[in-house]
Amino acid sequence: MNSSKMKTLVLGCSLFILAFAMIISPKVSFTASKAGLELWWGVVFPSLLPFFILSQLLTGFGVVAFIGVLLEPVMRPLFRVPGIGGFVWAMGWASGSPAGAKLTAEMRKKQQLTAGEAERLVSFTNSSNPLFIFGAVAIGFFNNQALGLLLAAAHYSGNLAVGLTMRFHGRDSQSENQDKSRKIPSIKEAFDEMHRTRIEDRRPIGKMLGDAVLSSIQTLLMVGGFIILFSVINKLLSLLSLTDAAAAGFSLILASVHLSASLGLPLVSGLFEMTLGSQLVSTVDTDLLQKAIVVSFMLGFSGLSIQAQVASILADTDIRFQPFFAARILQGIYAAFFAWLFWKPLYLGVSGSEVSVIPVFLREDAPVVLGSVWSVLTQTGPVITLFSLSVYVIIYAKRMLQRK
Repeated sequence: MNSSKMKTLVLGCSLFILAFAMIISPKVSFTASKAGLELWWGVVFPSLLPFFILSQLLTGFGVVAFIGVLLEPVMRPLFRVPGIGGFVWAMGWASGSPAGAKLTAEMRKKQQLTAGEAERLVSFTNSSNPLFIFGAVAIGFFNNQALGLLLAAAHYSGNLAVGLTMRFHGRDSQSENQDKSRKIPSIKEAFDEMHRTRIEDRRPIGKMLGDAVLSSIQTLLMVGGFIILFSVINKLLSLLSLTDAAAAGFSLILASVHLSASLGLPLVSGLFEMTLGSQLVSTVDTDLLQKAIVVSFMLGFSGLSIQAQVASILADTDIRFQPFFAARILQGIYAAFFAWLFWKPLYLGVSGSEVSVIPVFLREDAPVVLGSVWSVLTQTGPVITLFSLSVYVIIYAKRMLQRK
């Protein structure tokens, strides 16, 4: 039997087993599906939608081109990507995954990036946003405000390390004009490029806004489907005891690097969905440093749920998914290492010092600002989601009637 037929057999059997488990345990599937839906419409949708819409408007009005010209001398020598990669990187940090993949795919479709540049760019522009790291993980799960500083430093340092590592990816591909990176551009050149981009996009403002809303909500609907799907798969695998079997293997790996074997099950869950994995890690009775290392790895790896979302976005382009997957493994390893490296200076050193260098919103005697923001978001998120979906239906229906 050749590899293609073997792949068909494995996929078919796996889907059959999952479907059978769903049939015999509908309550478990429903509960998991509901939990995924609540996460999507309460947090993911309202937090990502504004960034998606704004990024498309900034691209249409030429602001991204303006930023790209100014950042060319920085981004190309460091990461071997054009200056517009700086905008994608910043939006990826601010809004979280899969924003970086969506922006990279759009720029590739517009021929603003080569395939090699796009693969390098997407590898380090998808990360967890600060609100999730501080509000959900550090405060929500661990009830430890200072831990957020350690997790964020490890996560974004790992992200930077991945970008510097992936600059060596695709060295034999056709490179762009390197002379641009040696020349310091002027504000006038950047503005001229911004004006040219705006003029070339002949869409009126109303249509541009409508396109941004439609495209953004369509992407987020796809994201919601993946979140619900992987939430159900994770529960079904646990029901079939496959998660426990995998956890036993990962426990041996953890023990080999002097980490508690009890973190094996949370790690397996986190490989599928990092939110659930982080929550499970917080309940394990073991050393906090070990928890921070494992959570940092999961945040860097991002979970198969987010990776499936990125794979779906990249499928419409010639950007390969394999480099992105390899970069996620690298970022997980880097982030875990940085969590260990920063433990003393950023957690023990700060906690034991009378002069705190932790920001005001992270001090124990101060209001938990990010935790409050996260709480408000989860309460108002469903309303924002329903309102946005209503706007989407109205715009979509109007355009369909105009076509007829």
